[in-house]
Amino acid sequence: MDAESKSAIILGATGLTGGVLLKMLLKDDRYAKIKLFSRSSVGFTHPKLEEHLGDLRKLEEFKSLFTADEVYCCIGTTKAKTPDASMYREIDLGIPEATAKLCSANNIHTLLVISALGANANSRVGYNRLKGEMEEAVMDYHIPKTHFLRPSLISGKRAEKRPGEWWANQLMKVLNLVLVGPLEKYKSIRPEAIAAAMVWLANNKCEQLYLESDQLRKIAKDELG
Repeated sequence: MDAESKSAIILGATGLTGGVLLKMLLKDDRYAKIKLFSRSSVGFTHPKLEEHLGDLRKLEEFKSLFTADEVYCCIGTTKAKTPDASMYREIDLGIPEATAKLCSANNIHTLLVISALGANANSRVGYNRLKGEMEEAVMDYHIPKTHFLRPSLISGKRAEKRPGEWWANQLMKVLNLVLVGPLEKYKSIRPEAIAAAMVWLANNKCEQLYLESDQLRKIAKDELG
């Protein structure tokens, strides 16, 4: 594919990982246009950047604009930010599912979705169960090149305050030292590693449907050096 000929869609570009991913794609000469679909603006302009603002729970309304070579779904919320259980489900499951539906309708063949370590539709843990249900809902649309990224705790400075996550990050700084071998996937992971892995997966052949933190870090290390 010629330089500067690809287009990509990002959902969740105002979040921690989505924001890092956006900056990577804007610097990547393989991409001519980056479309953002979000509730609020990222707050800057760029020749490659195209923003579409609105309620992502009504993503179907953007159908005519939802065209690209690749889609990166970096959507996620927290119980503290979204205490209403129904709305929480609409965001964490409904938006990725609607994304897959539009990819299928508009012949977009590459979809990368951030899920979570431990995602399992049969899990007794509510968070893991919802992420597993989300993965199954997305898979129902049979997008040819689909990858689910299952990171552990994502470290990094967020614009919003998440006290519980801050304490978890402090604990993980200690635990990361002893999480080796098969436990390495539980180490916290930087958003830069997740974003770099997403871009690599979009541009290379990979048979794995699900990738956990240790695998994402390895891909990112090879990519970022």
